[in-house]
Amino acid sequence: MGPTYELLRVSAPAGADTQLRTLARSHPDAGASAYRSRSYRAPLALVAWGPTPLGVDLEHIHQSGRSFAESICTPQERSRFGPRLDEDAFVTSLWSSKEALAKALGDAVAYDPRRLDSPLSWPDGAAGNWRARELALEPGYVAWLVWRAGE
Repeated sequence: MGPTYELLRVSAPAGADTQLRTLARSHPDAGASAYRSRSYRAPLALVAWGPTPLGVDLEHIHQSGRSFAESICTPQERSRFGPRLDEDAFVTSLWSSKEALAKALGDAVAYDPRRLDSPLSWPDGAAGNWRARELALEPGYVAWLVWRAGE
């Protein structure tokens, strides 16, 4: 059993980012939890909460290019994923998994994606006491949830 999460949506495109942040930050269940994480890609926001460190990331699938893909990979990932680094959905998912992991570790800005092994590589979505899973959302989006299992 992992943390709880909820996908939020706003319908008005004008001011969507502000509306999403306000909606996500005021989520009653997330606010009462020891750990929470949020991610936004208008018109969607993803909010997760639970009793252990966790992170989420939500991304719209976009054209990324091979040079971007290689710039976020560890040397092992470049070798392991090879031709998949030309697939926009795969690269967006790879980035999202690393962002969610970095948030779960405490500070997404502090972690260099070239030194952070993606949860895409984790056997059965587990690495030690860390767990990860890709969330099934709307077409055109990818999202990841990463959490520490038990304390």
